[in-house]
Amino acid sequence: MAVVSVAAPERGIATLTLDSPANRNALSKALVGELAAALADAAADDTVRALVLTHTGTAFCAGADLRQPPDPADFVALLRQVLALPKPVVARVRGHVRAGGLGLLAACDIAVADAGAATFALTEVHLGLVPAVISLTLLPRLDPAAAARYHLTGERFDAAEAARIGLVTAYADDVDAALTPVLDGLRKAAPGALADTKRLLTAKVLTAFDHDADAVTSLIDLSERRFGSAEAREGMTAFLERRERPWVL
Repeated sequence: MAVVSVAAPERGIATLTLDSPANRNALSKALVGELAAALADAAADDTVRALVLTHTGTAFCAGADLRQPPDPADFVALLRQVLALPKPVVARVRGHVRAGGLGLLAACDIAVADAGAATFALTEVHLGLVPAVISLTLLPRLDPAAAARYHLTGERFDAAEAARIGLVTAYADDVDAALTPVLDGLRKAAPGALADTKRLLTAKVLTAFDHDADAVTSLIDLSERRFGSAEAREGMTAFLERRERPWVL
């Protein structure tokens, strides 16, 4: 059963929907693979000017699927693919975003969040994990002081705070109304100019992916090491069993 659905372009805007509400659109191997394939198809489709990335259910993305997590290298490749796609990717967020989901969100070019329904948290430290590979997209985007706070504390914050610290572009009570001028502007843009402008905007972030292979490998290794640690096993088990972690004071 597909976990990413693809709608035919509407006046040049293709919609990709994370469609695994049973696990809150967690980043499973299947979801990462299907999203990568859908992005590749959209990149090759001349009728697509831009993409909207949205979701079903109450969560945009709950982070890594703790039962079937993707290979960290595959997730890094997906983040790079979003950044390097020659067409803008616009996130439509009407639910919760957690952990690795923030990394995916930060890779998008524009993001609009629901003022009431969207919440955000880097919950890795609460589970004995580290927000390692997603730092590639998050740290260049976030206000440094806010990045330190939310990476270290795992606190939940709302859409207004997400906009203040640079994670989302805007927030609104009516997300679709807020997206209308954004999508209209993209429809008016020349495809070649749009691609070159996106390349200009993402160049510095892509440099970290493409010209510092040792650093990227180190982040992947850190992610894998933490997932395999006794601390993380206890944290993830406690989360799945809906009980408190033993280190909570």
